[in-house]
Amino acid sequence: MKETVMKKLTPYTFIFPALLLLVLFSIIPILISLFISFTNLDITGLGNWSQIKFTGISNFAQLFHDPTFLQAVKNTLFYVVFGVPLVIILSLTVAIMINFGQNKFFKFLRLVFYTPSITNTVAVAVVWTFMYNPSTGLINTILGKVGIGPVGWLTDPNFAKISMIILAVWKAIGLNMLIFLAALQGIPEDLYEAAELDGASWWQQTRHITIPELKFSIFFVSVTTLIGWFQFFDEPFVMTKGGPLGSTNSVALFVYQTGFQESNFGYAAAASFVMFAAIIVATLIQFRLQNRQNEE
Repeated sequence: MKETVMKKLTPYTFIFPALLLLVLFSIIPILISLFISFTNLDITGLGNWSQIKFTGISNFAQLFHDPTFLQAVKNTLFYVVFGVPLVIILSLTVAIMINFGQNKFFKFLRLVFYTPSITNTVAVAVVWTFMYNPSTGLINTILGKVGIGPVGWLTDPNFAKISMIILAVWKAIGLNMLIFLAALQGIPEDLYEAAELDGASWWQQTRHITIPELKFSIFFVSVTTLIGWFQFFDEPFVMTKGGPLGSTNSVALFVYQTGFQESNFGYAAAASFVMFAAIIVATLIQFRLQNRQNEE
């Protein structure tokens, strides 16, 4: 009897440390943040808990009348709508092209594309800030050589978000490329050989063999990339502080500014849970679409 009980409990002893860390550093902080979002907690409340008052859903109601927050939501949706497809398409394209090459040059290309993803985001953002400089930056200098006038990459609200996306896409391609490469190498060669015997072109093989065989990898990359872009923070924080005129501000940056700069913790917690809910909904939609494809 005791041996049977021990056998049943043994698997749980292996996962207990991970579960303990999950509870201590994820679930409990989430619950605390949820409680804070229904209060007026600020810097005075941290020093004197008696100053904390329960405000109900007033923080959430105020958010959807706050023009700064609404602009941050629009900017974040812009990042997601354009950034996520670009990362997936470009990383998949690079992976397919590199996978067809077998010599050392293509192995070197793996390193070239992967290097940006392992570099420090802050350091990269600082370098790109100098490159985006409207008067002395490398990009405008090159454009000037071909007769294109200086572009305010970080000073013009119309170009600032595009500048953020260019940098973030450049940095994100490498990691996703490796994921696709690993999946590509798992596709049986017999499928391609049979397709060649049937006279299928490279494009037909890619469309009818490669892409369908990569559906689970594409799904995984889509989910992780979507979550990452909803939490877009580092680039606008380092390069523009959300400017000019709030054109690059994201929801994650809004939470930081409200909570840690303005010390309005209750309001910031409410904003973070709006972002959290958006991520959950978007992820569930992707899971539902994936399940429908599997059923078909």
